[in-house]
Amino acid sequence: MGIVLDALSRVTEVQGSAFGGRRVYSVTQLNQAVKRVLERESEFRDVLVKGEVSNFKHHSSGHMYFTLKDDGARIKCVMFRGKNRNLRFRPEDGLTVVASGALGLYEVAGEYQLYVEELLPAGQGALFLAFEQLKQKLQAEGLFSQERKRPLPYLPRCVGVVTSPTGAAIRDILSVLRRRMPTVDILLAPALVQGEGGPASVVQAIEQLASRDDVEVLIVGRGGGSLEELWTFNDERVARAIAASNVPVISAVGHETDVTIADFVADRRAPTPSAAAELAVPERRALLQGVESMAERLQSAQAKRVRSLRERLEYLRSSPALTRPTDRVQQRMQHVDELTHRLSTSFQRLVEQRRHRLEATVGRLESLSPLGTLARGYAICHVDGNEVPVRRAADVPPGARLRVRLHEGELLCRTEDD
Repeated sequence: MGIVLDALSRVTEVQGSAFGGRRVYSVTQLNQAVKRVLERESEFRDVLVKGEVSNFKHHSSGHMYFTLKDDGARIKCVMFRGKNRNLRFRPEDGLTVVASGALGLYEVAGEYQLYVEELLPAGQGALFLAFEQLKQKLQAEGLFSQERKRPLPYLPRCVGVVTSPTGAAIRDILSVLRRRMPTVDILLAPALVQGEGGPASVVQAIEQLASRDDVEVLIVGRGGGSLEELWTFNDERVARAIAASNVPVISAVGHETDVTIADFVADRRAPTPSAAAELAVPERRALLQGVESMAERLQSAQAKRVRSLRERLEYLRSSPALTRPTDRVQQRMQHVDELTHRLSTSFQRLVEQRRHRLEATVGRLESLSPLGTLARGYAICHVDGNEVPVRRAADVPPGARLRVRLHEGELLCRTEDD
C-alpha cells in the first residue's frame, strides 16, 4: 500500500481546497484514484495467489465469488463467467488453489479484490480433481451401479461404433469385427473424440445410433492419448448419454491403463478398441466349431437312442406276449377256473358246516320242546276251555271235562268222584 499512498500524494490538488492547500477527495474520487494506481502498477496486473477457498458462491449470472485466505489474512476474489466456463473442476470451500489474475478495486464497496483469470488446484492437477469430483457425483446418483448394467447381446446383427473416422481405433475395430463375424453389419457415427467440441459430437453420435431399431450394441471410444486428449470421455454430458442409451454400450477408450468416467458408466469396459470388438461379437469360427460339435453329439445321442429302441423292439418281438399271444389268455382262463372251483368248494364246505350247526341247534331245541316230552309217553292235561295245564289233581273239580294231549292226538275225559 506504500505505492498507493505515494501515488496519492502526487495527485493534483483541487483548486480552492481548504485545509492548508491539501486536497479533499470524495469517496468516489478516492476509490477511483486508488483503482487507477492499481491498474497502472504492472506488479499487480498478473499475480499468483495461493490460498484456501472459503465463502464460495456460484451466482446465477455465472460469475464465481469467493475468498482466498491463509493463517494471517484474506482477500476477496471474483471470477467472471467468461473466465470460469472452461474450468475443469468446481471450486469448493476448503480447497487450496492457486489463482492467477489482476488486483483491482471494487469502487462501490471500496474493497480491493483479485480478478481471477485462471484457477488451479494446489498440489494436484485440475483435470484429476475434476475427474474425482464427477466420479463421486455420478456414483452417488447410482450411474455406476452393477444393477443397472445390461448384458451384451450374444449374436448381434448390427454393431454401432462412435469414434473418429480417421483414427487407428476404427481401423482396429473394423479389422476385428470382420475377422470374427464377417456377416455383422457395422454402422459408424463419426465424432470428434478430443477438443472443445468433442463431448457434444460424441453425445450426438450416441443418440443417433441408439435411436435406431437395428443397432443392438454400441462401441464408444478412441485410441490412446494423454489425459487431456482423452478428456472428452470424462465429460458429464458423454457419461449421461451413455447411461441413457437404449442399447448396451461398450466403452473402449485408450489403452488398458487408461480409465475414464465413460468406463464406469458403460455396460462393459474394454481395455482397447480391439478388445471392445471382441466383446461385441463372438468368433464365427468358434461358433461353427460349436455347432459341429453339438451336431456330432446330437447324432451320437440319436444313434444311441435308435439302438436302444431297436433292442427294445427285438425284445418285444421275441417275448411270449407277441409270439404266443393266446398263451397268456389261456393261462388267465385256467386261473379263473381254479378260482371258480375253489370258490365252489369253499361255498359247499361252508353250507355243510352251517347245516350241521343247524341240525345240532334243532336237536337241542327238540330236547327242550314239550313235544319231545310227549313223545316219551307223557301227556299234557288241561280243563276243556282253559289252556292252562293242570298241575295238581285238586285243581280239577269232579265231573270236569279234561283235554289230554298226547304225542299223537288228544283225549277228552271227564273226572269222577272216588
